[in-house]
Amino acid sequence: MRIYFKLTTQAYCVKCRSKRDMKDEKLITMKNGQRAISGICTVCGTKMFGGKKVAKVKAASRKQTVKTSHVKGKSTQRRK
Repeated sequence: MRIYFKLTTQAYCVKCRSKRDMKDEKLITMKNGQRAISGICTVCGTKMFGGKKVAKVKAASRKQTVKTSHVKGKSTQRRK
């Protein structure tokens, strides 16, 4: 006999005024470069937003690929 658990992300729902599970979670990057998670409340269907702590855990669990590109003659450091 096997028991499977589905881990769900929880965030604060403004409409329900309590912590609820999210569905259709998406890892997003905000304008300031920080990661966050957005999704939909399973109870009322309102759009929810999870902060940095939740995004760090989700990002660490995903396999990330890093692409680097180098341009000849251009320095990546800024000079004062």
